[in-house]
Formats: sequence, structure tokens, C-alpha cells
Amino acid sequence: MRLVDLFAGCGGLTRGFLDANRDLDTTFTFEVVASVELDRAAAATYAANYGREHLFHGRIEDWPTSSIPAADIVVGGPPCQGFSNLGRRDPLDYRNRLWREYVRVVETVQPSYFVIENVAAFFKSPQWALLQLATGPDGPLRNYELQPYILNAAEFGVPQLRKRAVVLGRHTSRDPLPEPRGRFAAQPESFATVRQALAGLPASVDPGHIDLPDEIFDFDGRSVPGAFKTAQLHVTRHFQPLSLERFAAIPEGGNRTDLPWELQTSGWRKHKTGSLDVMGRLHWGKPSVTIRTEFVKPEKGRYLHPSENRPLTLAEGAILQTFPLDYQWCGAKVSIARQIGNAVPVELGTALARLVRGGMT
Repeated sequence: MRLVDLFAGCGGLTRGFLDANRDLDTTFTFEVVASVELDRAAAATYAANYGREHLFHGRIEDWPTSSIPAADIVVGGPPCQGFSNLGRRDPLDYRNRLWREYVRVVETVQPSYFVIENVAAFFKSPQWALLQLATGPDGPLRNYELQPYILNAAEFGVPQLRKRAVVLGRHTSRDPLPEPRGRFAAQPESFATVRQALAGLPASVDPGHIDLPDEIFDFDGRSVPGAFKTAQLHVTRHFQPLSLERFAAIPEGGNRTDLPWELQTSGWRKHKTGSLDVMGRLHWGKPSVTIRTEFVKPEKGRYLHPSENRPLTLAEGAILQTFPLDYQWCGAKVSIARQIGNAVPVELGTALARLVRGGMT
């Protein structure tokens, strides 16, 4: 089954679909025939794991329609920052128009199925309304029907509470797909925990171990830091003494409200409600919160390690997104963090792959 991955990022969906090939009870396998990614570091990460040959590195608008290959399935998540709850939610944001390019590819390929993954707020956006219109009688996707869902990645085995919008598009010649249902649906007591996820990494990190290895990856004739395996990303950051004091004062599951008066900022003293995940510490026995692009910064959310006085490392974030220890990454630390936070969790991708494959049989 030929697969096209749009807005591929570091390759979370590609990895999820290819991991479904490990199932022994089917003769149907996935083959990636084309991928598109604009960001150089993310594209280098993709190339380091899956090869350069089928990857178009550039603006999707510049990908010629004549170059789009035949495929059975199209997947991808158009950038969401224009309507994310964490952004300005600007309806005129350029990134909000990129869904039209997704439609162009689907219209050209006419796949049996397509999959769109995005933030949950996508279903409240003008883009969702326009996508629905595209499947109307006179629309470019008039041969397709949409099956929209809000999915929690934790129900699919991901050690993370991550709710996302997923749209399954099917050609009208195909039967409807069953509703995606994780093996842990309605079983929060069975969700994978931070402790289970991070068991393969040492909890302690040398405070002086703050740099990635000195390695260079050649991507289209330009040097990019990398490629680093996930296990090599287990490095921390330099913190001021005041930050370390604050970390030490926050118990497992706690947050900024647990800090003594002298360690609070003036803003925290005034506001006892609101963003209580700020300077929050994770629970060993629960899934993590959503891994976002700045998860290495405790001032951005509940990203303190459950027991160590530091935030999550890049390696821990990647594992909570269910990337394996031997996955390869390219870019500076801030870029790798962004790639990890923007990725589709691999285990969720695999579950979607199995669902789509079932419709092909």
C-alpha cells in the first residue's frame, strides 16, 4: 500500500505506519513513496531515518502536481499554529491555508483513504468548515466522505494525555472505517505511565552533561547537527541556583503553588489560579501531560521530572512520544524539541495504520 506523508516533520506518522508492517497476521504492508517537509532540520531527521530519495524538501506549494506519485493512502498534519489554543488563533495566518495543499494532493492522487491529524481546536476552525465543503457535490473532494474524531493518545498505549483531532477520509467506493478505539479506551487505570515509559533511561543526568555529541549530518550539501540517536539526547540544561531551589521545593505532582513565598515570582504570588501546570512536576504513576514544542522548559508547563530536580530531557520527551531509542535526530536542541513536540506519537500512528489497512482488505 503506497503512502504519501505530507507535512511529515520528523516522521512520526511514517514510523507509525511502517511499524504496522511488523504485524504477522497480514500480507498487506505500507511503502512510503513520497514525503514533503519544509523545515530543514526536520527534513534532515526524516532523511536520516527513511532516506532522501522520496523526500521533497521545500514548500508544499512548490511541489509540482506532475511530481505527485500514485498512492493508496495520504497522511499528514497541516501546521496548526494559526488556530491552536496556545497561539493567536489568527484566521488569516498563512499556515491555515496549507490545508488547501493537502486537498490538492488528495484530489490529484485519489487515494482510497487519507488521514489528517491536528490539534483538537481544528474542529472549531474555518478550515474544518472549508474541508467539509470540499467534500460537497461540487467540491474537489466530492468523491470522499469524512469521519472526524477526537482521540486521546493515552487510550492507544501512548504514555501521554494528548487529545488530537483526527479526520479519516475515505473514497466513496470504500466501506466506512470502524471508529478508532484504543485498547485502553475508558480504562484510565490502564494507561501507560511515565515510570513505565522511562524505565529504559537512567533517571539521573550529570548536571554538566548539557551538550549533544559533536556530529554533523550532510543534508543537500549543507551541514546539520546530527544524526543523534534518541538515547544520545539524554542531556540536561544549565540552570541558575534560584531555579534549582524552586525545582527542589516542588513535590511529585506539585506545581508553583507549592513554592514558599520567597521562591515565588511576584506574578505567582498574585495569581493562585490559572496556569497551575507551570513549574509542575510529573507523576511517576500517571501518563505525562501533552508534550509540546517547549517541553524542556518547566516555566512552560508540567515538565519537571517526577523525582529529579530538572525538566525532561529531549530523550525523555521523544520516548513519551513513543519514538524508539535508536531513532535518529538532526538539528540543534531547540529544533529537536520542536520536532518532538510537533510529532504524531508513533503508537497512535500505528493504530491508525492498522485501522486503514483493515479497510483495504
